[in-house]
Amino acid sequence: MSDQPRPRASLRTAVVWEVLKDALDRQVKATGKDALDVLDTGGGTGNFAVPAARLGHRVTVVDPSPNALFALERRAAEAGVADRVRGVQGDILGLFDVVERDGFDAVLCHGVLEYVDEPAEGVRNAVEALRPSGALSLLAAGLGGAVLARALAGHFTEARQALTDPAGRWGEGDPVPRRFTAEQLSDLVSAAGLEIAAVHGVRVFADLVPGALVDTEPGA
Repeated sequence: MSDQPRPRASLRTAVVWEVLKDALDRQVKATGKDALDVLDTGGGTGNFAVPAARLGHRVTVVDPSPNALFALERRAAEAGVADRVRGVQGDILGLFDVVERDGFDAVLCHGVLEYVDEPAEGVRNAVEALRPSGALSLLAAGLGGAVLARALAGHFTEARQALTDPAGRWGEGDPVPRRFTAEQLSDLVSAAGLEIAAVHGVRVFADLVPGALVDTEPGA
């Protein structure tokens, strides 16, 4: 059975999964365990939780949306990994109301920090959920990609505003509450006590390519 995320959006997120899979594989070797305990904060319907469970890992997904958790349960069952995926309603700022500290070999925090009021607290909670020598995968909306997208669309005023706005927003109509530079994210992680192993920029250009081309062009 394939361990790749599905379905259509997988082409846009495949690079994230490849990086994540490599990190999980390294954790397996580092811990000597066949299966890791993985926490996916804001994991929604299981874009990464289900593929991780296919690798044999035990995954707990914490998400505030009951609808997303219902879809996660169904998706895990369809993938044959229902026994390795657990959904819990909650959020990263109240993380320890629903999970234990020091309980996980790896924590995923993807697409969460841009929507919480206290990103630093969110990162601290994610780190406190880790066992010693655990690994954190942190993914958040980047400022550079948003600026590039607005500029290429001809919205130069909005591009400039994003660069100068403290939250990295390009205007009132911006659907994303907050964006980060790589340096800002690195500072949050370092302040929480973790050593940074790698930094990647993903989807900076892929999201600018028409979806039909991404879906049909070989090697896209």
